[in-house]
Amino acid sequence: MAPYTQLYVHLVWATWDRLPLIAPEVEPRLYAALADKCRALGCQPLAIGGVADHIHLLAGFPTTITIAKLVGEIKGASSHLITHELAPGTFFKWQGAYGAFTVSKHSIATVVAYIRNQKEHHRDATTLVEFEMLDTATHTNAEQ
Repeated sequence: MAPYTQLYVHLVWATWDRLPLIAPEVEPRLYAALADKCRALGCQPLAIGGVADHIHLLAGFPTTITIAKLVGEIKGASSHLITHELAPGTFFKWQGAYGAFTVSKHSIATVVAYIRNQKEHHRDATTLVEFEMLDTATHTNAEQ
């Protein structure tokens, strides 16, 4: 019998140097690809949103995948999609770092609303600092 779990993670990651590399015209296909990759890894995407320089993703995940593997696979697949299909010939790279926050079942609706309204939060300066903090000075040599 499989274990019963309710595990949810809010992930945040940025573009390289927080450059505005996520163009509005690639956003729908990028978000769809992120959701597809989540599902392929056995995760349930609950919300995806962002602005030109970073992405938020809330997902339910099983005990069979680590958060590091989930983030690495999603960032790798999405970077490949952008550089090979959506915007070939343009510079695109994710920052090496990411934020990961566990979310209780009771907080899912609040986090989903926050993620889906990223553009408004950033426009209106109503972001939640605890969900937006990424060390933009930290980079890895690995292409993500």
